[in-house]
Amino acid sequence: MNDTAGLALASVAGALLGGVFFGGLWWTVRKGIASRRPALWFCGSFVLRMAIVLAGFHVVGGGHWERLLACLLGFAVARFTVTRLTGPPVQPHHPPPQVARHAPQP
Repeated sequence: MNDTAGLALASVAGALLGGVFFGGLWWTVRKGIASRRPALWFCGSFVLRMAIVLAGFHVVGGGHWERLLACLLGFAVARFTVTRLTGPPVQPHHPPPQVARHAPQP
């Protein structure tokens, strides 16, 4: 396979792995906070997501650091994409936060 095509496929695979990881994290938070057993959701999801991502990095990298780096780049791009898509809406012109005022000392 051509090196450029291999690196492109590795970065696409990294983006897919990142989408699974960070999309799964978003889904877990939404389900976990409404659950009676949130620790089970968070721990189980973490183990499952890490197993998928580590196995995917191992397969995609295949002993080539260049492909592993391209996969990591795709993973990072997916992080920013999922964060942008699932984050709170950006509101322009927020007022500056108020500094807490303490009661005067006697």
